[in-house]
Amino acid sequence: MGLSTIATPEPRRLGAPLIALALLLAGAWFLNLNAGFKQVLLLIVGAAMGLTLYHAAFGFTSAWRVFINERRGAGLRAQMVMLTLAVLLFFPALSAGTLFGNPVTGLVAPAGVSVVLGAFIFGIGMQLGGGCASGTLFTVGGGNARMLVTLLFFIIGSVTATHHADWWFALPSFPATSIVQAWGVGPALLASVALFGLIAWVTVLLEKRRHGALQAPASSDHHGLRRFLRGPWPLLWGAIALALLNYATLALAGRPWGITSAFALWGAKTLSSVGVDVGSWVFWQAPANAKALAAPLWQDITTVMDLGIVLGALLAAGLAGRFAPSLKIPLPSLIAAIIGGLLLGYGSRLAYGCNIGAYFSGIASGSVHGWLWLVAAYAGNVIGVRLRPLFFAGERQPVALTGC
Repeated sequence: MGLSTIATPEPRRLGAPLIALALLLAGAWFLNLNAGFKQVLLLIVGAAMGLTLYHAAFGFTSAWRVFINERRGAGLRAQMVMLTLAVLLFFPALSAGTLFGNPVTGLVAPAGVSVVLGAFIFGIGMQLGGGCASGTLFTVGGGNARMLVTLLFFIIGSVTATHHADWWFALPSFPATSIVQAWGVGPALLASVALFGLIAWVTVLLEKRRHGALQAPASSDHHGLRRFLRGPWPLLWGAIALALLNYATLALAGRPWGITSAFALWGAKTLSSVGVDVGSWVFWQAPANAKALAAPLWQDITTVMDLGIVLGALLAAGLAGRFAPSLKIPLPSLIAAIIGGLLLGYGSRLAYGCNIGAYFSGIASGSVHGWLWLVAAYAGNVIGVRLRPLFFAGERQPVALTGC
């Protein structure tokens, strides 16, 4: 995920953006008839997220890999800006329990063994699969055929984890805790922003120590509206836009942005269609999960937004002249996509979410489990980065003769 997943610009063709717009309009019409106007708005928010992720090349996976390998921290600092704006917006609303007159709740989950293990294997999966949850969706929309494989096995891993989830969730954990509720808005904001600042400062320190100076932002031949439509965007634009769009999700959906619960639902509905009684699994007997399993997919908020992300990225790729799918996938890379997808799916369910639901929205909700997810997932990324040369020849270090 990130800059490496986006092809060199080619002369623009109108096919991809027109198809994306047609699908968005058709989807909006269908949702308005069958699910209500709020789902239409959530589809639009999802599309805006997809366009933002693509144009800003806002990668969680690549940002962490570049920092681990090269100590370049621009991507991590952009994430800290995104989180800072998010907590400034979210914490007062979550403390009040309402936003624009509608009830809202955060994504707060227990912090325990399942989160540590789930986030850790998710982190490995990020590097092998080539993306996180948001990265998988926006690169699929952008025309990356390999990420379709990652997405397929992401879904398989996710629904498989729901079969065992009750066992994992029974392992030792601390209760679901929100620092907003436990400490109050002021102290929670101060602590969170201080930690974001500390992380950003450490990235600056390490980058300057390695390279002597911070990396200059990428330039663009486009300016103003042209740059907005065709990209690439500065990372700062992406950070601000994603925080605002997550806030819009909170206002419309009553809870923050999430991605991977839909993958488990898609897998469960597929298994149900071929006669597997997933409704008997403990995970799918929880009231909210049972309701989602019984309802049509177009009533599921996460499904609608996920499809919006894919279509928004397709639109962005078409506007940028970069939509050029290729089915040439080297076998080792294909194997990595399969393994990575399974780890991403299984880990996201164990950890109560992914880089969006647990990390971004979890921390924005003041959930302690979001911070635990960050630490464990980063450790997994370190391992994943070390494993990548086994599958990606371009990342193998040359071996020199040592005389030994």
